[in-house]
Amino acid sequence: MTEVTKKRKVEPAKSVYASRIFAPFRIVGNVSNEVPFAVGTLGSTFYIVTSVGKSFQIYDANTLHLLFVSAKETDSEITALAAHFHYVYVAFGNKVGIYKRGVQEHSINLQATNATVRHLSVFGDYLCASTDDNNIYVYKKDNSINDKYATTFYTKFTINNLQGGEIISLTHLATYLNKLVVVTKSNILLYNIKTGKLLYTSDEFTDQLTCVEPAPALDIMALGTSSGDIIIFNLRKGRKIRTIKILQSTVSSLSFRTDGLSHLCVGTTLGDLIFYDLDRRSRISVLKNVHKETFGGVARASFLHGQPIVVTSGGDNTLKEYVFDPSLSQTESEAVVQPPRFLRSRGGHSQPPSCIKFADSESHFLLSASRDRTLWGFSLRKDAQSQELSQRVHKKPDGGRMAGNVMKEKFPEIISIAIENARLGEWENIITAHKDEKIARTWDMRSKRVGRWTFSTNDAGFVKSVAISQCGNFGLVGSSNGSISIYNMQSGILRKQYKLHKRAVTGIALDGMNRKMVSCGLDGLVGFYDFNKSTLLGKLQLDVPITSMVYHRSSDLFALALDDLSIIVIDAVTQKVVRQLWGHSNRITAFDFSPDGRWIVSASLDSTIRTWDLPTGGCIDGVKLDSVATDLKFSPNGDLLATTHVNGKGISIWTNRSQFKAISTRTVNEEEFSKAILPTTSIEGNSSMLAGALDNDEGHEDNERELSNVYHSLEQINKELITLSLGPRNKMNTLLNLNVIKQRSKPIEPPKKPENNIPFFLQLHGNKVGDEASQREGVIYETPEEIQKREAEAQDKENAKELLQKFKPTGRVEFESKFTRLLRKGYESKDYTNFLNNLVELPSNSVDLEIRSLNSFEPYDEIVWFIESITQGLKSNKNFELYEAFMSLLLKAHGDVIHMNNKNEKISQALREWNQYHKSNDRLDDLVKYCSAIINFVSSV
Repeated sequence: MTEVTKKRKVEPAKSVYASRIFAPFRIVGNVSNEVPFAVGTLGSTFYIVTSVGKSFQIYDANTLHLLFVSAKETDSEITALAAHFHYVYVAFGNKVGIYKRGVQEHSINLQATNATVRHLSVFGDYLCASTDDNNIYVYKKDNSINDKYATTFYTKFTINNLQGGEIISLTHLATYLNKLVVVTKSNILLYNIKTGKLLYTSDEFTDQLTCVEPAPALDIMALGTSSGDIIIFNLRKGRKIRTIKILQSTVSSLSFRTDGLSHLCVGTTLGDLIFYDLDRRSRISVLKNVHKETFGGVARASFLHGQPIVVTSGGDNTLKEYVFDPSLSQTESEAVVQPPRFLRSRGGHSQPPSCIKFADSESHFLLSASRDRTLWGFSLRKDAQSQELSQRVHKKPDGGRMAGNVMKEKFPEIISIAIENARLGEWENIITAHKDEKIARTWDMRSKRVGRWTFSTNDAGFVKSVAISQCGNFGLVGSSNGSISIYNMQSGILRKQYKLHKRAVTGIALDGMNRKMVSCGLDGLVGFYDFNKSTLLGKLQLDVPITSMVYHRSSDLFALALDDLSIIVIDAVTQKVVRQLWGHSNRITAFDFSPDGRWIVSASLDSTIRTWDLPTGGCIDGVKLDSVATDLKFSPNGDLLATTHVNGKGISIWTNRSQFKAISTRTVNEEEFSKAILPTTSIEGNSSMLAGALDNDEGHEDNERELSNVYHSLEQINKELITLSLGPRNKMNTLLNLNVIKQRSKPIEPPKKPENNIPFFLQLHGNKVGDEASQREGVIYETPEEIQKREAEAQDKENAKELLQKFKPTGRVEFESKFTRLLRKGYESKDYTNFLNNLVELPSNSVDLEIRSLNSFEPYDEIVWFIESITQGLKSNKNFELYEAFMSLLLKAHGDVIHMNNKNEKISQALREWNQYHKSNDRLDDLVKYCSAIINFVSSV
């Protein structure tokens, strides 16, 4: 029926990355989704468990600080959560995982069905799970092995359509021992799970039931309906006690206050929170738009036990807390309950982000805009520091606020962001362009709110691009009609205007010294301006429209994305195209320079991210993604890469492994691209910040061989081509002029004895100084004659060693040098390859010594062997100039012997074969002279 898999130890997975450069690190900005959260209790503290797809996160209810994340992603999307003391129960697919501190300890697999688990209920020794095929599975603790949680299958029962249809909730009422309340869309069922019997079935309700919540009073429960009514139901008596009409909207969540006041919190699918006083039978307050209606409204609202704090979550990726302050009235009869006050929250984008920008040079904050029309500043260090930038406008230019709620709706979607921190804290340092708006807005990153100024286009066009000077004094606004407006960021006054483009300006940039400005547009025109003199320096006309631009200030290079699916790089100084990068097969969505200006990373609608090396102009890395990347940015330090995607509400963060390992500049083809797994919220599947330093992937042996970043020249491109040696160029000249070098190295005059300028009392020697003292101290005394004799013997030994080293053995002597041994073995095997390799590697003076030491007496075997080896070397077309130099040395050293014995059969035969290949290579001289003449002619013309 079922299978329980125990996983006491979690072993880290092997880290294998599809990209050689980027490794998945984490996701920023995910808090919750439409799955209702679970509240757990540990003593007097509470924790909140939220789902973020295939992972869950645990928050401290007192501070909403993130405590734990799941160590591993689940096999499918999480559908239900439950918490019981230390343990978190997670339903996904047809499985239920039991976790402690984010680590899975058990997994229960419902093998009898492929249905998805929808609801969980944990109480006493039991775990109850309902599936979408209306089956309820009950598990129980095994007391014989002191099990800490329910893992043993106990029973199963089915709810048929006549009993009420689809299950909406499983709950347990206090004092109802071994009883499970099953709430369906039309009625209530009470089961004794120990005996498996149905004890009670309620009458069918008029309205469809949507949620249920047990009350603090015995036998009482509250039922929410699709019509907005709330039914207070007594299960023991089996009848309704009261019906509360709230709003004409579906009730999605109910919660009772348990700190002494009889309040009921009602969450609706419109996103509102309604607080109702059960004693006075009156509404206390209503909080509008707590969660967005388009994402299902309030997924769950729950009072913390014994506290005046209500926690809410929704599908809009937010988790909020509201608190009731104590009443200011003196008597309980006249107590006035104040409206709940917003306490704290955690959140992120409710729709996928589309535009991101790093907000500082330390990679601390990341600005992010989304289609949900919000602007967030996410912290990469501490999630609690993430904050949405306020859109509350100013009343006056001096910063005074307007009274009341002046926000009718949020600003339109942001399509472009520019930020500079040179004047951070003094005035606004952010400019944003909004979709279909004729003004650009300023923001202050220090106060996290919208600024005082709005910059309008001077030709009534929509704002398409924005930029800020590096000094933070000037804001640049590009229009859809082709004009460029420049404003002062401090005063908001228009300073300059330019009109060059005939269509929308898609990119503006200013260099670090405020001297040169660059713009581009859909008309394919690139303009270069003198910013100080407000004059046009030049323009570059391209054949295709330009969709976006990225400027790299330190190198004065800027890259343009064109409509022909290419990226071109232009030098702002020379105003010329220096690189053109081809490879993407669909529209380019985003690209960015690395901080050192060496790489460009680009993303496209073809679901790939490519890394381009600018010095070589090739694609050195590429990955395929399941979700198209919409924007990407390098961190200022180059240690991180942030990407946004069409799916997912978070921002993916990748680590740059090239901080620790050199990356090969070998160009890769698209066939070599691998599918990359996006970063996840869980711990496993991601890498650490030190991924490049700690990786030892066996699967990347080929890549590791390339990471030496050294180009190895081919020994020979083609066997038919004459190849010169790969050694130093001056080696051949040294071999040919070795005699001249030795002659120049000889001393001009013999060494002179140094003049004796020491004092007279230090000139004593021999018997005059120290002999008596030496004898008294026991030192053996030597006469001058004995000293001379001992020194003569030592000199004879040194002379004998030198003669032995200079001695060249003949065939009758067993001792051979390595040179002679390899030469003889080459003759015996008719293959001089080893000898030639050794000869090429020898230094010049050793080559000269060995050639002069060849045996020049009959039968002249060594000379003949040497000529044959040089002939074999010329046949291979390798090291051409060295073999010619070696033959020249042979003729210089033994030319007289060869000339006198030219009628010797062996020598003459060896010389004829050598001359045959030597003459055939004379064409090299003709080719060199021909090429030199052509080059001289072209250069002179």
